[in-house]
Amino acid sequence: MERSRGLGNRGGDARRDYGGQRSLQHRQHHSPGGGRKRGTHRRALGRSRGGFTSKLHCLADALGRPVAFHLTHGEAADCKAYDVLIGLPERAPDALLADKGYDADAIRTDLAKRKDDAVIPGRSNRRVKIEYDRALYKQRNHIERMFGHLKINCAIAIRYDQLANSFLGMVHLATARYWLKFVHAA
Repeated sequence: MERSRGLGNRGGDARRDYGGQRSLQHRQHHSPGGGRKRGTHRRALGRSRGGFTSKLHCLADALGRPVAFHLTHGEAADCKAYDVLIGLPERAPDALLADKGYDADAIRTDLAKRKDDAVIPGRSNRRVKIEYDRALYKQRNHIERMFGHLKINCAIAIRYDQLANSFLGMVHLATARYWLKFVHAA
């Protein structure tokens, strides 16, 4: 048998070090993107009770028309989106209608400083029950219906887009279509 590639004495670059000390250079990924790996940070996906998903937070006007959106990971708490969304509108709201996910003392104190009403029901594990305007809280169904109208678009309901920017782009297109109904009717 003559020596050919892969047979016989292994020399040069093809040598393996069986059980010896190896450097960890082969484990480090040198990418031109600043050293960050690609993954869920660009996709805004995370684990939650419903599976591997994301949360879409919305700031809407009194008629339930969307003004701004914020996308977070599935395991992120709802109250984390408050800081991003509350500073966006040009006109300060008179009241904030939100579900139990936004029930935090920090949010309530910030709304008190802004002189806004906090129409947020208290969580079940609160020691002191918090009163809120139940009649005004019923208006929150406008936002739930708006999400239902947006989910007519299958790309939003199923989330075909992998990247967060692509998904938010589709949400903005569906929102423009939703707003056109109100503009055309006026």
